[in-house]
Amino acid sequence: MVTSGGHPGRANEDFVGVVPGAVVLLDGAGIPGTEGLCRHGTAWYTRRLGGTLLGRLADDDAGPLAAVLAAAIGEVADEHRDSCEITDPSSPQATVAVARAGAGHLDVLVLADCFVVLSGRDGTTRVLTDTREVEAIARSERLLDGLSPGTPAYEHALARAVADIRARRNTAGGYWVAKDDPAAAHEAVVTSVPLAGLDGVALLSNGAARLAEAYEVATWPQVVRLLRTAGPREVIRTLRELESTHGPGDGHDSDDATAAWWRIGSE
Repeated sequence: MVTSGGHPGRANEDFVGVVPGAVVLLDGAGIPGTEGLCRHGTAWYTRRLGGTLLGRLADDDAGPLAAVLAAAIGEVADEHRDSCEITDPSSPQATVAVARAGAGHLDVLVLADCFVVLSGRDGTTRVLTDTREVEAIARSERLLDGLSPGTPAYEHALARAVADIRARRNTAGGYWVAKDDPAAAHEAVVTSVPLAGLDGVALLSNGAARLAEAYEVATWPQVVRLLRTAGPREVIRTLRELESTHGPGDGHDSDDATAAWWRIGSE
């Protein structure tokens, strides 16, 4: 496991951790200008939720992953419900990826735009993510079509687009993230696959997934091969090298990035 902060002077808002038989990865979403909503901050939220999830997953009788996540979201929400404005759409939130080994199977949960990649013993690669946030943002950004950045019309449309995106958060027909509402957990993408068919599973925040998703310098099978042979540290090093080459301002400026590789059985 490797996690790397993408913003000098700011806390890393990602989280990754393990207990025997389970891996948890969270990608926190801190929204500039909304820090006053929660006195704890987004990094606190992801660490608290990640730690709570791990504690519950350490129980052999924890139950279905969606139920475990729902309970963890509710527990953390109760910790700061009275001190922070947690129901505001812009209060601290996180995407979630969980992989848990059971009796002969691997359970997977993905909520929002983090990634779980299943590596098959037959050489196949299966990518699991939740595309609803990306799709909701794309719909909202259509309000900017045909407008020139910096103009009053653009700034007005941008404010409308931001408000539209926030209104879609944790609502039917929009997208779902871990925040204050335990019901969001039951909207996650979940699946279960036989362990016998796997040689490994990768969990990545969307920052780390840029090698395949944004920069498109590697296919997902190539990312898995890099994880298997050189480990998560090399994935993050390659990402940071790309970011320094492209530079900020091209849509790919630095972001927190986290990757975990779990070897299943012998390779």
